This record gives sequence, C-alpha cells and structure tokens, in this order.
Amino acid sequence: MTDDTDKSIVLYHYNASPYARKIVMYLALRGLPYSEVKQPVIMPRPDLQAIGVEYRRIPIMAIGKDVYCDTRIIIQKLEELFPNDKLGSTTPEGRALQKLFEIWHTEGPLFFRGVRSMPTKNFTDPAFRKDREQMTGSSWTAEDLERAKPEAHIYMRNLYNMLENLLADDRTWVLKTNRPGLIDIEASWLLMWLRGAKALPESLFSRAIFPKTFAWIERFDAVLQSARMQSPKPKQLEGATAAKQILSSSFAEGEGGVPSTDPQKLRKGDHVELYPTDSGFNNKDHGQLVSLTDQEIVISLNNGLRLHTPRSGFRVRQVDSKL
Repeated sequence: MTDDTDKSIVLYHYNASPYARKIVMYLALRGLPYSEVKQPVIMPRPDLQAIGVEYRRIPIMAIGKDVYCDTRIIIQKLEELFPNDKLGSTTPEGRALQKLFEIWHTEGPLFFRGVRSMPTKNFTDPAFRKDREQMTGSSWTAEDLERAKPEAHIYMRNLYNMLENLLADDRTWVLKTNRPGLIDIEASWLLMWLRGAKALPESLFSRAIFPKTFAWIERFDAVLQSARMQSPKPKQLEGATAAKQILSSSFAEGEGGVPSTDPQKLRKGDHVELYPTDSGFNNKDHGQLVSLTDQEIVISLNNGLRLHTPRSGFRVRQVDSKL
C-alpha cells in the first residue's frame, strides 16, 4: 500500500440491510474511519457494476484494489489488516465459540428464519418481492411469509434459550471480557435487527422469559451507541468517485497462491466463475483464479481488481475463458 487512499475502507451498503448493520457495528466499536457508498435496496446497482462486480448481496467492502464479499471475510480482513485493538477472541475456546455463532447466524439456518420473523407488512412492495425471489429462489408472497412464521419463531427461541443459558452466571459479555468483543457482535446482530423492527411477539419473547438475554442486548446497545458518538462519521462517496479511487489504488494485501493439494485441483490462472450457493447464486463473477485456501477464494477481475469471498458457502469452478 502506497498512501492513505490505498488503506481506506469503502463500504457499499444500505441502512436497512441487517448484514450491513453488523459491519457498521464492528466499525463503530473499533473506531475505524471509512467511506460509504449508499446502494439501492434492490437491483440493479450501477455503482458495483462500475467496479466490475456482479455479486449482488450487501455489504461489499473495498480496501485499495481488494474487494471483499460477505460479512465473514469482511470482518476477517478488518481484523487482519487493522490488528491494533481488534475485537476477535485470543483464546482457543473463545475463537471456537465465536466461529459457532458466525456459522449458525450466517451460513446456517438462523438468518433466513430471522427474515421470516419480520412483519409481513414490511415486504409488500412488488418490486422488492420480485427482487428477493430472484435472489433466494423462494416465494415471498404474503401467504408464504405468514405460513413460515411459527417455524421461524422456534428457531429464534432456540437462539434465545442458548444465550440465556450462556449468560446465566451473570457475566457482562459472552466471553467474560472487560468489553464486548467480536463474539458479542456475532451473537447479537440478528436479534438487534429483529428488536429494532419489533418483529418478535412478546408472548414468546419477553424480558420475563429471557431476562439475561434482554439485559445483555441492552448493555451492548448502550456501548454501541456511545461508540458511534465517538467514532468518526463515515465519509459519503458517489459511486463514480469511489470507483475511480478503488481502481487507481494499490492492493491491500499480497497475492497468495493455489496449493497443488487442493481437493478441487484448480490451478492459479484458471478462468473461473464464482458465486454464493445459498442466495444470490444467479449473479456470477468471472475472472482468473489468484488464490485458494480452505477459508478463502480470490479471483482477478478483468479490470484488475481482486475479488475475495469465503470458501464455504461459495462455489468456484473452471469455465470457458470466453464466458
């Protein structure tokens, strides 16, 4: 990295996105300065097309010429590239529990059950429903959303029960730390989104039923609000300005490689397509394979930017270079 613009964080997001809120939480607690490029809630997103990205989910983060898709790898890279006073656990047990919450919320069933718990009136716009049906491959009719609510509530109660048991010894934070850590974000972001929308019925989710969890969420929210007041306010960027900055920057990290022992037998330089497997799978990015590990896939786009995704939950496969 050669100058401050090459180190700067650019976040593409919109305010209502629960995944984007998770990253904004993290940035506030770290006090990391960043710029934001606000995006429409539904496709198309010309600002992302301007940097050659087909991936359709929000948020997306760029640091220099490296572009990161999916909150799991966004947080991983923020921890690695800005290591001073990071939030991740330093103990083996803490890292394991942190990973458990990450997988359960992000890769597992919880998020989609959380969406199904939201008030159906929030999803009445036909264009929004059509967009989300394209993204998820599932129905977003009012009838199907209502039908899914009882099962969704069961999943949410399982999460509340787990947290209530974990917090039963009156610990302040999940790992008994002096301040909230990454695990408190991983465990709370979905519940805080639902709490803000008043999505969960009080008959099933109340302070009387889950007193420890409610108190923990309120403590975390108070710390978060204080951190937001003290953190630098994000700089607003137009899409064209952000694209020019990103495309003219240097890379934020080294290139990496592809081990010969990788189970997929792909090679560095192979022309590949890359896409998520759970939602947004119709939007595929193409480029040359740069790096492959058990945790990460990196491809080089035609414009020279490097696109990073997690390995799990994404598919990379060799395709004809003409695609």
